[in-house]
Amino acid sequence: MPSTKKAAAVVLTAALLAPASPMAATAANARHPAARHHYGEDALRRDLAAVREAGGGDVNVLARVDGPHGAPLLARIGTRTADSTDPIPWNAHFRVASTTKTFTATVVLQLAAEKRLSLDDTVEHWLPGVVAGNGNDGRRITVRDLLRQTSGLYDYIDDPEIQDRLINHFEENRYDSTPAADLVAVAMRHRPLFVPRPGGATRWAYSNTNYLLAGMIAEKAGGASWRELVERRVIDRLGLRDTSVPGLDPRLPDPHVNAYLTGPDGARIDVTEHSLQHTADSGVVSTTADLNTFFRALAGGRLLPAEQWREMRQTVRRTDDPEDLAEMPEGTYGLGLRRIPLSCGGSYYLHEGDGAGVNTRPAVSADGRRAVTVSVTTTTAPPDLAVLNRATGALVDHVLCDRPATSR
Repeated sequence: MPSTKKAAAVVLTAALLAPASPMAATAANARHPAARHHYGEDALRRDLAAVREAGGGDVNVLARVDGPHGAPLLARIGTRTADSTDPIPWNAHFRVASTTKTFTATVVLQLAAEKRLSLDDTVEHWLPGVVAGNGNDGRRITVRDLLRQTSGLYDYIDDPEIQDRLINHFEENRYDSTPAADLVAVAMRHRPLFVPRPGGATRWAYSNTNYLLAGMIAEKAGGASWRELVERRVIDRLGLRDTSVPGLDPRLPDPHVNAYLTGPDGARIDVTEHSLQHTADSGVVSTTADLNTFFRALAGGRLLPAEQWREMRQTVRRTDDPEDLAEMPEGTYGLGLRRIPLSCGGSYYLHEGDGAGVNTRPAVSADGRRAVTVSVTTTTAPPDLAVLNRATGALVDHVLCDRPATSR
């Protein structure tokens, strides 16, 4: 069961924050002046401070920019735990939440390239009887619909019982091990928002249920668990040493930053350790460096053949999800990727990850040459995602346009 923007409605408690100057990164960038161009470390620090303010002023924030010109740009604000003065580690691990969807979509598209499945296959073809009842019809939903969020299926995270477990009974459920199929069954208790109609207008609504089903189909077509498929086809292939799919293991690798929430009784709870995010919609753990490597490899053609990369970038307009449209007013959605316009022309690709205590924003330029990841760890209340997205979106735009805000 993942924690997403909806599950992030939990209330988080305070952690100590102390701005830390990345002296090592400064020295490295000084040795590689070409890496800075117009957007440099000072600009990144200013933008990161704006992200912190947008997050409520008391969040931990970490950012890394990688490009074709030498050393990365790095900036950080915050501490590892609520009762320490140790700064955020540069290579802190965190749960990427819904950014996992891009990993899952990549695996499905690799299987499509190998003719092990087709994007036009129906859910019913691969998972007979799984999507049925209450107006749900797996015969009318394709694999493509799942990946681009055009199935209309109910988002299981919205189920009132699941919301209650996540928000009001976290301690009792932190080691949750509910299988993906059982979570899909929760969604089937509800009517779909819509059912895709061949030849009709394409409708869009974000649903984590889609990626549970995509992972289940990948397992049948690929002959292994989605976890093994991601590990073998993406993590091992790219040598992502700090990326993992922990499954039901509730621990984060060291180093990491702790996240906190406030329970119903007002007591502070450290929510760093949990297994709620163990499925194909949310189960990857990574770092800013590895996420930049992953997205640059994806956009640079190292993970998908040209045909499947084109498919991934075929986006649709978002239509039926007011919450998503309010939080991310710009952009369209492809197969596990958002496409967002740049102020300097063109666009970039992103998939956010929003969980209880952690918000991740990895983005890559269309040519794959430049990438930036921002990791936010909440220490009091969850941020207003619309406000946070404006700040992180501005940072990404400045990075990928290679110009600080002051030059505009």
